[in-house]
Amino acid sequence: MTKKQVRAEAPAPGQTRLGPDAVVRAGLELLDEKGADGLSIRGIADRLGVRMNTVLWHAKTKARLLELMADAILAEVPVEGLPEPWEPRVRELFHRYRRALLAHRDGARIVAGTYAAEPATLRFAELLVEALLAGGLPEREAVWTCWALVYFTLGLAQEEQALPDARGPAFARRLGAGDYPSLSRAAERFEDTSFDERFDYGISRILGP
Repeated sequence: MTKKQVRAEAPAPGQTRLGPDAVVRAGLELLDEKGADGLSIRGIADRLGVRMNTVLWHAKTKARLLELMADAILAEVPVEGLPEPWEPRVRELFHRYRRALLAHRDGARIVAGTYAAEPATLRFAELLVEALLAGGLPEREAVWTCWALVYFTLGLAQEEQALPDARGPAFARRLGAGDYPSLSRAAERFEDTSFDERFDYGISRILGP
């Protein structure tokens, strides 16, 4: 296929016209159906009944499409009715953030793989940094705490969404050889899938006493 053939182009006369929002919605539907590995421009085009170039006209590239999808996931984080005190506000923001990630199959994986400077993403970051600054954190500490909370939540959500596929016998088999005594001692805890409790524990550790 030549560069000319894959270049994004406007819909042909008489062809179904659609906007970026419809492309993103179709992408999220395909994500929920097939997961991140099954997400493709061709699959979105087939779902919409248009050519691949029509999808690319709106999304430009798959990387750009993923940014828009990530921002759409963040747009599902409600921001009304947040607590007034800064720490409960931060906690509630991240409970809502986690729910939005888990609402879509591989949602955390999509968001973690992008750096979308888009409205919903920036809105969430603004509310978070605002709350941290209101708690008396200096600017650098507020930003670093923001990153720590985001990375922790994304990582835990990805682990939760990967189960049970990520679990296998290799871990127990290798510990059985006796080469990792500390891991063997705590092996039972590695099997703990109480993600709600682990989430609250991690947020508390990051925010401190």
